[in-house]
Amino acid sequence: NMVSSFRVSELQVLLGFAGRNKSGRKHDLLMRALHLLKSGCSPAVQIKIRELYRRRYPRTIEGLSDLSAIKPAVFNLDSSSSPVEPDLAVAGIHPLPSTSVTPQSPSSPVSSVLLQDTKPHFEMQQPSPPIPPVHPDVQLKSLPFYDVLDVLIKPTSLVQSSIQRFQEKFFIFALTPQQVREICISRDFLPGGRRDYTVQVQLRLCLAETSCPQEDNYPNSLCIKVNGKLFPLPGYAPPPKNGIEQKRPGRPLNITSLVRLSSAVPNQISISWASEIGKNYSMSVYLVRQLTSAMLLQRLKMKGIRNPDHSRALIKEKLTADPDSEIATTSLRVSLMCPLGKMRLTIPCRAVTCTHLQCFDAALYLQMNEKKPTWICPVCDKKAAYESLILDG
Repeated sequence: NMVSSFRVSELQVLLGFAGRNKSGRKHDLLMRALHLLKSGCSPAVQIKIRELYRRRYPRTIEGLSDLSAIKPAVFNLDSSSSPVEPDLAVAGIHPLPSTSVTPQSPSSPVSSVLLQDTKPHFEMQQPSPPIPPVHPDVQLKSLPFYDVLDVLIKPTSLVQSSIQRFQEKFFIFALTPQQVREICISRDFLPGGRRDYTVQVQLRLCLAETSCPQEDNYPNSLCIKVNGKLFPLPGYAPPPKNGIEQKRPGRPLNITSLVRLSSAVPNQISISWASEIGKNYSMSVYLVRQLTSAMLLQRLKMKGIRNPDHSRALIKEKLTADPDSEIATTSLRVSLMCPLGKMRLTIPCRAVTCTHLQCFDAALYLQMNEKKPTWICPVCDKKAAYESLILDG
């Protein structure tokens, strides 16, 4: 139970102390730590586990030391005891042993009622879920079509404040006069003919995981209000499947239209969501500048063109006979037609992660991802992120 409640940082400290591999996702680290326990760890490692647990739950350890003094008050199943007392005591102490219940006569009605009342608490006698840090060290995946100008609210945990299923949290941020000015003068016609601000206030939600950069991810039953007005979530929520609500695909949220463009009045964001066991989320707000596909294409051209010798070497490698294979490649066919637009390639492009020779048109690829960002190579259907694109020479 102690090890299961550890965060990534604590699991890494424990595995490093035991001389084990401490890289990977939280699930992998937890499996390694539990395997370390099952295989029989040294007393030094056990002391380290207690030390890490004590550092994380100082109150729990202190509470356990006073357990002997509290037991009689909790489990005095006398006819004069109030049924409220066990609830209060159980709420204050985490691991209560079931063997400490004072046996009573089966004929006593009060005894049987109280035992039935306290039974659910015994089944939940595990360490309370760890409280996530207020500002987790979360990194969000960069968005190619947005340049971050300022951080208005750094990643902040959506912490449960009660045992209710639906939670609500409030956040406040204020804009500086310079930020207000940047937003106001940025109003322009965006792709699609609509007029909007190119400098925007952007809200992002993701899982509070620190093991790798996170994609946008919404909690269940998400509802957002900005300055008391309901913010319509983009796209359509998938229809319920087997009576279970399906999650919306996550994406950044442009809340500029509901933000008070004034440095004198602060802005309030209300986020309500349905809590999920084992899942913590974080929110953050940024001031961003929206870019167009033409701007990204210009940046791509500035990166330069891949040397033609690289393509020649790749062709030679593919045509070289493999001594272990009975089949030899004698020819390679590459089309000058873009697989996206079915027109002749004008700006041939590939991802450095792709192994094929076939290119696609950079301008068309960026235009398609501007409308619906998927960043999937149209040739091999593998991830082809903007950062990995390079023009082919």
